[in-house]
Amino acid sequence: MRKLILFCLLLSAISSTTYSQSRKYSNEFLSLGVGSRAFGMSNSVVASTGDVHSGYWNPAGLTQMTGNLQVGLMHAEYFGDIAKYDYGALAYKIDDKSNMAFSVIRFGVDDIPNTTELIDAGGNINYDRISSFSAVDYAFMASYARKMKDERLSIGANVKVIERSVGDFAQAWGFGLDFGVQYKLAHFSFGAMARDISTTFNTWSYNLDDATKDAFIRTGNEIPENSIEITNPKLILGAAYQTKITSKFGLLAEVNTDISTDGQRNVLISADPFSIDPHIGLEIDYRKMAYLRTGIGNIQKIKDFDGSETTNVQPNFGVGVKIKNVSIDYALTNIGNLSDALYSNIFSLRIDFSPKN
Repeated sequence: MRKLILFCLLLSAISSTTYSQSRKYSNEFLSLGVGSRAFGMSNSVVASTGDVHSGYWNPAGLTQMTGNLQVGLMHAEYFGDIAKYDYGALAYKIDDKSNMAFSVIRFGVDDIPNTTELIDAGGNINYDRISSFSAVDYAFMASYARKMKDERLSIGANVKVIERSVGDFAQAWGFGLDFGVQYKLAHFSFGAMARDISTTFNTWSYNLDDATKDAFIRTGNEIPENSIEITNPKLILGAAYQTKITSKFGLLAEVNTDISTDGQRNVLISADPFSIDPHIGLEIDYRKMAYLRTGIGNIQKIKDFDGSETTNVQPNFGVGVKIKNVSIDYALTNIGNLSDALYSNIFSLRIDFSPKN
């Protein structure tokens, strides 16, 4: 039943697309994040990221990577296991100053019932005519990073290709660019990530048979036409502080601010066209082998039935362990309505291949 409802929503979303428009939540699956470390810290990692996951968070951080080669993997399930979210990446060192990475993200809902042919031309219901399809979003990213002459400064960039599909009904191809920078200064790190700096264009095409078109008409939806969807740029700024608490324990704290340019959003500072969404993360380590993480983000104003407003925040929690060159991380994060407390368990793995003597 839940997948059937989702199918109806997908049909409605497709039918509302016009020829060319900037949509507020276009390619939103690319805003979810990757890596359980980041989820545990409420995605506050733009300034401190320094491993294979930097290809997503801030490509400039790839220059901080240890070893010659790293592999990262993650799996998560959202909305009561309906949606599957998977990520894989590979990063390697080119030379002492430059690194590259390749990342793949998949966000999909599978086995959605297709009921557009449930009723035949004679008005008879035939359940054998129900088929299934998948709604899947893919992102393929190639990242490059390099240390500048002042080695405290690193820059990086992403080239990303996006492929989105809703069964055989609709398909889109997109292209975009990201740019990132990091600067290290004693115990402090500063970072900036400009997502979709070129604006990302998704070109949608539709392939609807007569039965599907008839279903659109009977349900009061417009028949969609080929269109272009535009994703506006987003700027993420971050500052981190890292220090030793004792000889065995270390502390890292980071504050990030997301500045979106697609109009008002339900965030702490909501304006048009800019909205500002701050979030903070904290990480405590024991000898760089065991990690405890927490963070606060997703600050929203919730309106009650009586018209009053309250400000809610989303807490996140995570742990991690590093055994030799293998890091295993876990995060417990709320990705649903805060009042419903819909939490997700997210696991990720990182393998660091150090150079051989």
